[in-house]
Amino acid sequence: MPLYEDKHNAENVIKVSQATKDAAVFGKDNVVAFIANQAKKAKAVALDGWYGVEYATIAGFIADEMKKGGVECELVNASTLYISKEALAEYKQPYITDDPGFGYVNGEGVISDIQDQDAVKALKEKLAKTEKTVFVYGAGAATPELRDAYDLVFYFDTTMQRLELKMWESELVPFGYTEAPEWYNWKEYHYNDFYLLWRHKKYMFNQMDFYLEAYDLDDLKLVTKAAYDEIVETAVKYPIKQVQIFQPGPWGAYRHKDLWNIEGLEISAWNKMSGPEMSVVIDFGAEKMLNFPLINLLKHNKEVTGDYMAQTYPDLWPLDIWLDDGYFPDKQPAERISMPIHNHPSSRYVKTHFNEPLGRYETYYIAEAYEGANTWMGFKEDCDLEAFENKCYESNNLLPIEDWKEYICNWKSNVGDLYLIPPGTTHGHGGNQMVLEMDTSPSIAGTEYSFFQYDFARNSWDDNKKTMTGKPLKMHLDHAFDNEHYRRENYVRDHLRARAEVTTWNKEFWMDKFSSLPEMPFDIERIYFDKRGEYTTGGEHLQIVTLTVGHNVTIRSKSNPELSTSIERLQCVAIPAYFGDYEIISEDGSFCTCVIFYMK
Repeated sequence: MPLYEDKHNAENVIKVSQATKDAAVFGKDNVVAFIANQAKKAKAVALDGWYGVEYATIAGFIADEMKKGGVECELVNASTLYISKEALAEYKQPYITDDPGFGYVNGEGVISDIQDQDAVKALKEKLAKTEKTVFVYGAGAATPELRDAYDLVFYFDTTMQRLELKMWESELVPFGYTEAPEWYNWKEYHYNDFYLLWRHKKYMFNQMDFYLEAYDLDDLKLVTKAAYDEIVETAVKYPIKQVQIFQPGPWGAYRHKDLWNIEGLEISAWNKMSGPEMSVVIDFGAEKMLNFPLINLLKHNKEVTGDYMAQTYPDLWPLDIWLDDGYFPDKQPAERISMPIHNHPSSRYVKTHFNEPLGRYETYYIAEAYEGANTWMGFKEDCDLEAFENKCYESNNLLPIEDWKEYICNWKSNVGDLYLIPPGTTHGHGGNQMVLEMDTSPSIAGTEYSFFQYDFARNSWDDNKKTMTGKPLKMHLDHAFDNEHYRRENYVRDHLRARAEVTTWNKEFWMDKFSSLPEMPFDIERIYFDKRGEYTTGGEHLQIVTLTVGHNVTIRSKSNPELSTSIERLQCVAIPAYFGDYEIISEDGSFCTCVIFYMK
């Protein structure tokens, strides 16, 4: 699965103490020398962290550096601490499951569960007696059973996008392995390994001595634990921008070429603007910036998502924002420009089937509309629903359903339209429009819960050939029809075509709020202004603000204007729940519209 990142205007500029700036070390050679120097005073050192880090290479660099200083050391691969490969497979199978599309979240497991406690005990005894400096490297090197045996613990981190690329390229080394197995797949990571790594990371936040960004082996970055803590604690006081992700796909289009310069990206189906799998870039005034996973900020969960969300959905970043491209320079058939016909699951459904905490509740806000802008949603009043279901099974997206338009309703779109998409509602972006897609996020691991029914039996995108010659997408027919609510045209017209009502008006700005449904867990508002507007999180809600009309705006705290950031058109920013009252200022005085998205 190809992924493209865009770090343009993604920097989060924060102010920290001079001590924190001075506590940073940048560059592979400097970081390796720093670790080696620290290790001269130690007998046992852990090089722990997340998947995707080149631990063996880094450990080798450190050993060579220590040898230059006349210190011999020993390297121990943490893979030796794990149970057998057969036992690992048996442990993971309940979470990988036999479902071809999805797994079941390991809700309580920790890395210690899959380590051989005899091997752990033997290593602990070895570390207590060693005369050499011993480095234990790899994910899970410093579990609670081993932490006290180390003099120093270094935690190495990387972004989730970097890890995904390594996984798709079969370069990821999982627990208990020294080389990357070709068979390792996303289900094993997203439903088991991620959660073990996440719980261990939260433990390490309090146990590490140093934090390292290991995204780029040649550009390692290190800060002390005290410096890292100050950076994270400060970052959540500011509005939070994320590094955007672009992905091509079979309905990918071309508006992105006018708006962004993403090297190598030919067509864009999804542009993810906010979500748990994203990363953040932190400019804390030092020589270089840090780039780490967004979820690291959930160490301060209440400050970010609010007291209610932190208590009800602990560890969850609850909101996703996407920008779905739909611009084509010439007329194309619906089978080329439309998303698959699909639906999403409720909270009950994902909890029962996948052990996830929150369902996928979705909206389409039309940010741009071109000739022929349209959305597919609901079934026609007089269509035979059983016949459509049977045809989807007979097709399995390998044979065309020639009369599929006889079943699915089509709605003409315009800028500012909002479609409510509760779980079980058949729908799909129909093309010729730019959709700001605002959804709940069921999974902290970033797992996508869309159940495909039909994708027009078309080829998907081959990113190597840059052509639409890939295999057709796989469907999720059992989940799709088990989850289907069979909403028809009149229901869509009466309940799912949201309308906005003005809630605030004054001579500086005004606001409106879209209608909703009881089952939809979020609200969507808009604020309009040509110089400035103001709003508040109320100390309760994480809000995502997207600039849909205008050029650039500054968002800053009313009580402390130093806490500010700037976003461009079709960029979003997360306003932490504890941020409070804020103002939005048009930087060039042009008229602006911002869409504001938050949990009820």
